[in-house]
Amino acid sequence: MAKSCKGLAMELVKCLSESHCIKVEKKSYKECAGQKSPSVPEKCVGLRETYYMCKHNQVDMTARIRGNKGY
Repeated sequence: MAKSCKGLAMELVKCLSESHCIKVEKKSYKECAGQKSPSVPEKCVGLRETYYMCKHNQVDMTARIRGNKGY
């Protein structure tokens, strides 16, 4: 795991572990992170999307090939 996304991943795990989905429904982290239900707080959903974009931007080579825009 890249270091730049590690903090987001840890925050997501912490948020999910405190959610109703993990504590009461006894589902796995993968199941809770993948669903959009009332048992998963909006904060966790936002962290999940931010983490996804972090990982996506590390893999996406478009900006590296074309260079930075606006310079």
